[in-house]
Amino acid sequence: MADQTLNAEGLNCPLPIIKAKKSLKGMAAGETLAITSTDPGSVADFAAFCNQTGNTLLSSNTEGNIYSFEIKKN
Repeated sequence: MADQTLNAEGLNCPLPIIKAKKSLKGMAAGETLAITSTDPGSVADFAAFCNQTGNTLLSSNTEGNIYSFEIKKN
């Protein structure tokens, strides 16, 4: 279970990434953030975001038009 959750459903790029970045900023290393989004571009966006920031993308799943991610802050 994630330490924090973020509902970014209904938001388009770049808002899910901006909100995730803000949430992660207030978290300690090792904590996890679960995110849900309806933006199809968020799949590539969160992979690139984690690659650029050094955080770990633990999971990326799609169910219908809901995209969910779990990120571990490093």
